[in-house]
Amino acid sequence: MSPVNESLFEFPCDFPIKVMGKAHPEFAETIVTVVRQFDASFDATRVETRPSSGGNYIGLTVTVRAHSREQLDDIYRALTGHPMVKVVL
Repeated sequence: MSPVNESLFEFPCDFPIKVMGKAHPEFAETIVTVVRQFDASFDATRVETRPSSGGNYIGLTVTVRAHSREQLDDIYRALTGHPMVKVVL
């Protein structure tokens, strides 16, 4: 019997990741650097930025080209463990 593929995604695929943190001038650049550890060809123009209504927080939607579930898991772990990041969805 072959192992069951539990992924609902077909790889490679474009996968949006939402990242929120305190507003900081280098937040977006820092997040791009983290993502590039797992995807060296990540295009920084694929980052959408939304400041919070009060301007204290910033939300980013980072669309990565995912090649495996493991790659996505690694990106999520790196982002959630970063001190500038409050939430990753």
